[in-house]
Amino acid sequence: MKIAVLGCGWLGLPLAERLIAEGHTVNGSTTTEAKMEMLQEKQITPFLLSLQEDTIEGDIEGLLHDIEVLIVNVPPGLRKSTATNFVAKIKVLISAIEKSGVQKVVFVSSTSVYGANQGEVTEDTIPEPNTESGRQLLAVENLLNNTTSFKTAIIRFAGLIGPDRHPIKFLSGKRDLKNGKELIHLIQFEDCIKLILKILRTDEFPFLLNAVYPSSLTKQEYYTKIAEVKNVECPYFTDNKWNSEVKVVRSKFSQYSVNVSILKC
Repeated sequence: MKIAVLGCGWLGLPLAERLIAEGHTVNGSTTTEAKMEMLQEKQITPFLLSLQEDTIEGDIEGLLHDIEVLIVNVPPGLRKSTATNFVAKIKVLISAIEKSGVQKVVFVSSTSVYGANQGEVTEDTIPEPNTESGRQLLAVENLLNNTTSFKTAIIRFAGLIGPDRHPIKFLSGKRDLKNGKELIHLIQFEDCIKLILKILRTDEFPFLLNAVYPSSLTKQEYYTKIAEVKNVECPYFTDNKWNSEVKVVRSKFSQYSVNVSILKC
C-alpha cells in the first residue's frame, strides 16, 4: 500500500517507520528543511510542506500522487496562538485531497472535543467542546465526515505520552495546581501507532474511535505515582473538589484495546 503521512513529527515519524517495516511505501511531510535528509535516510520520500489558511506551501500534489491512504497528523497549533484558523487550513487541504483522488483519510483528533463536564462519553456522545482547540477539531471532523469524495477514519487520542514526552516534566514540584480530582486521560504512543495500523489492516472506513488508556486515576493520584516512578518531586494539587459531571472518556469498541500502561516510563 502507498501511504502519505502529513506531519512526520513525534508520532508521525515512528508511525511512518513502522509502515515501511510492514512493507508499505511512504511519503512523509515536514515543515523543517533540516529534516528532509533524515526522512530520506529512513526510506520516507520527503516533502517540505506547510498548511496555511489560504494555501499550502510546498508540493502537495507530489505528496498525494498515487496515494491510497493519507494520514493527517497535524496539530491545530492553538496553544501558540488562539487566533490560528485550523479549520481554514484543513479546508484548503480537503480541496487538495479531492483533486488528488485519494480515497481514504485517517485524521488524528483529540478527546478535547468533549467538554470538561460532559460526564461519561463514548463515540455515541455528541461532543460539547469548551476549548478553542476542541471546537476547531470538532469542526474539522465534521468537514471531513461531510466530504463525499473520500472516506475518513477519525481517532480521538487522549493526551499523548511516551519517550521524552510527559507532563510530569513540567508539573514536577509545582504547587497550588487545580482540578486534582479530575480523571486522567492519557495514551502511550505505542498504542497510538498500534491503533492506526489496525484501522489500516481492517479497512475501517468510515470510523470513529476514542483512544484512551482505561484508567480511573485522578490527576492527583496519577502524578503522585508517576513522580515516584520517574524519581522526581511530585506536584501538589489544592483544588480537590469532586465534580460528579467530570469528563470520563470511554470507547465502545473493545476490539481496539489500549493496554500499554500510562505508568510505563
